[in-house]
Amino acid sequence: MTPGSIAGMAKLNGLSIAALTDHNACGNCAPFFTACGQYGVVPVAGMELTTSEDVHLLCLFRTLEGAAAFAALVEEKRVRVKNRPEIFGRQTLTGPDDEPAGEEEDLLINATGLSLEEAAQRVWGLGGAAVPAHIDREANGMIAVLGGLPEEPDFPAVEYREEGSVSRLEREYPRLKGKRRIVSSDAHRLWEIADPGYPLELPCPADAGEQGVRDALIDYLTGR
Repeated sequence: MTPGSIAGMAKLNGLSIAALTDHNACGNCAPFFTACGQYGVVPVAGMELTTSEDVHLLCLFRTLEGAAAFAALVEEKRVRVKNRPEIFGRQTLTGPDDEPAGEEEDLLINATGLSLEEAAQRVWGLGGAAVPAHIDREANGMIAVLGGLPEEPDFPAVEYREEGSVSRLEREYPRLKGKRRIVSSDAHRLWEIADPGYPLELPCPADAGEQGVRDALIDYLTGR
């Protein structure tokens, strides 16, 4: 799962846009942008944050600078526990051409000191999109962890692991109706990067350029 291999697999699977969302870190986003440029895929800088409640929150940004600013905040809120590579795998920082450029020694998947509400407000304040991840999953899903949908923050969009969960959860939680959604976008292995089976039509002209497409995606996920 290097930036180059992710960008290449996205291209092979016909994806027009892809986000790199490491857990609690954005250090590999810059080389991901470079790799996507080589394959003609629009890159998005992001993070899958683990909040203090142990909820996974997808954080997507319009620019690398916005992602870096949020990552700096998360660095201050991380709970430092040494990684055990034999259990959790290596946490490699990558340079140009997928060459290793360092390694994060502290575990990245554990909960941070950022609450769900504070994290969402910080992401929105940077012009990004905050989307509760895999809300239909028991592990780290917002509904399972919190027992339902919080009134605040009121998320404009959510992510589902399985498309078949949408109608069931909308019946159980009527407030989900009308929310914008992305489905099955979460991949932890190269072979899990899906083809565009759940496409989004973004309102931007064909000549919008990479930034225009990213802005259209963030606007969609923030309800604009």
